[in-house]
Amino acid sequence: MASAMHTLRLTAQRSTYRIAPRSRHCLLQPPLAFPFSTSTRRNASDAPAPYSFRESLDSSSRAFYDSLSPEDRIRYEQDAIKLDEYMTSPAVEARLNAEVSDAAYDVFRQTPREKARPDAYERFKPGLMAMGEINERDSGEDEVFDGDDMSSIAHGELEQHRELRAYARIAAWEMPLLSKLAKPFEPPTTTPLRFRYTDYFGETHPARLKIVCEFSPMDLPLTPAQRLTLIKLVGVRYDPQRDLVRMSCEMFETQAQNKRYLGDLVDTLMKEAREGEGFEDVGVDFRHVKWKDRKEFPEAWKLSGGKRKALEERREERERNERERVARGQIVDGVGVIDAAMRAVRVEERVEIPMGKKLLGGKERAGGGKGRQRVGR
Repeated sequence: MASAMHTLRLTAQRSTYRIAPRSRHCLLQPPLAFPFSTSTRRNASDAPAPYSFRESLDSSSRAFYDSLSPEDRIRYEQDAIKLDEYMTSPAVEARLNAEVSDAAYDVFRQTPREKARPDAYERFKPGLMAMGEINERDSGEDEVFDGDDMSSIAHGELEQHRELRAYARIAAWEMPLLSKLAKPFEPPTTTPLRFRYTDYFGETHPARLKIVCEFSPMDLPLTPAQRLTLIKLVGVRYDPQRDLVRMSCEMFETQAQNKRYLGDLVDTLMKEAREGEGFEDVGVDFRHVKWKDRKEFPEAWKLSGGKRKALEERREERERNERERVARGQIVDGVGVIDAAMRAVRVEERVEIPMGKKLLGGKERAGGGKGRQRVGR
């Protein structure tokens, strides 16, 4: 404490020595007639207006205040004054300041720290001429592994385990709740228009906006003449083999817009077929169709109930005759005959052949004298 007072005293002495001469002369002048203030002078007529509780309210609160009776206004004003005194009390302010400080600390703790300012190499990416070059900073030795962390493969396994546990929690706690949203199956109603959508599981793709519409002219409420006019209007979009009209649209930014355009187009075609020209002098052109030769299975070749029964009786008769022939011994068992013949023939016998005589094939054995040779039969 003494050292702090000593420092303050030296600072005050040092500041008096640095006052300019003109400033010292000003200090000797008599004081002004009025105290120094930044506010302007006010006359007696400019006295502040008396306090009005109604004027302190905003527009919405003031309208509500005006709609009250005199007794309710007095009660409303008293409650407002009590609330203001309670909110400005030291205990409440201290509690609010503590809550604000805790919230600010939590936000500060959860906010990621700003990284250190990178150097020039990290701030600027290498250009095209420097691509593929070895960076001297990256060519040093790796940090020494102290055994305080897992390998990258172990981290991958741990992440996969966490993902499996997350899906297991979803299957255990969230998927059973889907049974509340189950609805009984209702067969689809017969609608003349069929729309086809294409989805790529949330990925952005140009083809996902395409909507295809198919309908049969026979399903539309048209007369035969109007139906023929509609076929002439759609042109190559009509397939006479399947009796289907196929149209698509992908010129709008959303699928709903493309579907709405196709629906309006079908309405326009039906209106034109009913109210427009019949095109009686124009023939139907199906040159765009590649006709396929469909082979029909002959009716005479198809198995009916009588033919199938006769075929089964014939097979049973053939099997019965075969069993009778085996029982009478009229069928020769080739495997049994070969086994019996092999057992009757001697496998080998000893034959003495004098050396130097001709053997099989007219060849003579080299060498002299007699010897024994084993000949198999």
